[in-house]
Amino acid sequence: MIRALLLDVEGTTTSIAFVKDVLFPYSRARLGDFLREHAGDPEVRAQLDRLRAQAGVDGIEAALATLLRYIDEDRKDPVLKDLQGRIWLEGYRTGAFVAHLYPDVAPALRRFKQAGLLLYVFSSGSIEAQKLLFLHTEAGDVSELFSGFFDTSSGKKTDADSYRTIAASIGLPAAEIAFLSDVVAELDAAREAGLVTLWVDRDSAAGGGSHRRVTSFDGLALADLRP
Repeated sequence: MIRALLLDVEGTTTSIAFVKDVLFPYSRARLGDFLREHAGDPEVRAQLDRLRAQAGVDGIEAALATLLRYIDEDRKDPVLKDLQGRIWLEGYRTGAFVAHLYPDVAPALRRFKQAGLLLYVFSSGSIEAQKLLFLHTEAGDVSELFSGFFDTSSGKKTDADSYRTIAASIGLPAAEIAFLSDVVAELDAAREAGLVTLWVDRDSAAGGGSHRRVTSFDGLALADLRP
């Protein structure tokens, strides 16, 4: 019996375009001003000190140049993730944007929650960024539906050990957790760890290998989550 769902974000619950064309450009455009405005804040200062220790850079402009390079390299750096999350919080609070959510997602999450399933998220975005996204969606606040959030501090999404770590954290056998994602390499890793897998194919851009295919959360029933 499946007792928990573990959900990917981009391409599964929200569009890749929202993250790529809205969130990332906003944080990049605001990064310099944000650092200059908040460099004296203790939490931001701590991140800048962390960046100095790991990259050997000092001063706001040097830090900015390094962080912009990290963005260009698509580096999953914890300092960059933290600062991006703070900038996105600012954007959500000021109404600069709201998070896209596929229209079939919120009703399905509520349906599964009412059925007694535990809901979790696993994304390469930071846990705080995940919470912000689900707090500020077009369908309203759905963050309260989730029992927990996981990011790459649990491991890479294409590494089977990451899913073993998550299953242990959830406190359920891997076979009682279903992982839903649009990325086949992630599904392969989850299956290797013993999770049930569903390939969320919203655009038919690529094949899903041997993973069970769903095109929408509409009509997705508990029976579809069985091994």
